[in-house]
Amino acid sequence: MTTDETTNTVDKSSSSSLDKGADPVDTPPVGNPDAAEGAATVVDPRLLIREQGLAGYLTEFKRKISGGDLGSIPVIIGLAIIAIVFQSLNSEFLSAKNISDIAVTMVATGMMAVGIIFVLLLGEIDLSVGSVSGVSGALVAVLSVTQGMNEWLAILVAIVSGAVMGAIHGFFFARIGAPAFAVTLAGLLFWLGFMLQLLGDSGTINLDGEGVVGQLTTYYFTDVAAAYGLAAIAVIGYFAAAFLDTRRREAAGIPSRPVADIAVRTAVLAVFAFAAAYMFNQYRGLPLALVLFLIVLVGTDFLLRRTAYGRKIFALGGSVEASRRAGINVTAIRISVFSIAGTFAAIGGLFWASKIAAANQGSGTGDLLMNVIAAAVIGGTSLFGGRGRTWNALLGVMVIVSIQYGLSLEGIATPIQYMVTGAVLLATVVIDSVTRKTQKTAGRA
Repeated sequence: MTTDETTNTVDKSSSSSLDKGADPVDTPPVGNPDAAEGAATVVDPRLLIREQGLAGYLTEFKRKISGGDLGSIPVIIGLAIIAIVFQSLNSEFLSAKNISDIAVTMVATGMMAVGIIFVLLLGEIDLSVGSVSGVSGALVAVLSVTQGMNEWLAILVAIVSGAVMGAIHGFFFARIGAPAFAVTLAGLLFWLGFMLQLLGDSGTINLDGEGVVGQLTTYYFTDVAAAYGLAAIAVIGYFAAAFLDTRRREAAGIPSRPVADIAVRTAVLAVFAFAAAYMFNQYRGLPLALVLFLIVLVGTDFLLRRTAYGRKIFALGGSVEASRRAGINVTAIRISVFSIAGTFAAIGGLFWASKIAAANQGSGTGDLLMNVIAAAVIGGTSLFGGRGRTWNALLGVMVIVSIQYGLSLEGIATPIQYMVTGAVLLATVVIDSVTRKTQKTAGRA
């Protein structure tokens, strides 16, 4: 269109407006609310769904499933199937003793899985956590038993050493640019040799069963009020946190969860929490190991979801280049994440040492590394980075340990246990891959 044509068009438009009696000077600006009167109001679809009640939630659930947003649904269904199958085969599977034993056994692997989740959120892997856990147990044994150091100080040295070992891996990965797989594989071999060197010719150092480390997996709060009290704290804490979050979102004018929804979720949590408390009290009481594990899960979940540091980790898992351009110190975050993985590997090593009341040459070896990674992935953490929560460690390790205990009750040989665990892991990875493809197709990835 030429300049003359454009001018003529504008003149005609102006004339048309003047013919209708419109005053160009008094025409309200676009941003004037009166000018937008009658325009369609955009409403968040989540609000519409909640206004529709149960039917709305069912619609939303179907939409999430079709879009590949499965969340923790597969692992929860898996846990239910495991419980039904093994209970039908052996009535002892859901006994108070077996549930308590599962709860204590899963803590060591679960602690290590929490650290692995941080690394997986970056889309990386850490193969050294098993060896780091072995070094942790060996350090405590050597320092407290052989050298006579105060046990609390020995524990602190072991945990700090785990953080340092992880930071070393992170340095070579983030600063030097070596692949995380290769760096941590080298760490696996190096720290395994270091552990054997620490243990010396005997290869085994027994721990005091009444010591601090010894009681990590043997101490129980026998008072029934402890288990029920923890259940009550968990339920009240969840409701309070959800309610305050709703009020905060309402004040900000953004979609929030209705109180009725929060009440239903709290009621479901209460059923499971108090049922677990009842079962623990039927045996020896509330295990100290489980309490410590839950504290770690709450703390790390807050760190990832409620702090700027946690958001930076998720951002890195989504896109490294975009994170760098956003001003995130990619190197520092990567090193810190591997340091966190080393820290939790060391803590897990202390629980393993407590479980066997010793540090030996087999510590941190065998299928431990695979179980740790499997626990994180089975729980719902994506191998592709950017998706996961530390609570996934709890769900994943419950699946693995439950399968192990169920097969043991049936007298199934260890090779079969390996194959079953491997099949479950493969199924989880396949689900993760299919979910990722579905989300891309739905435009959500």
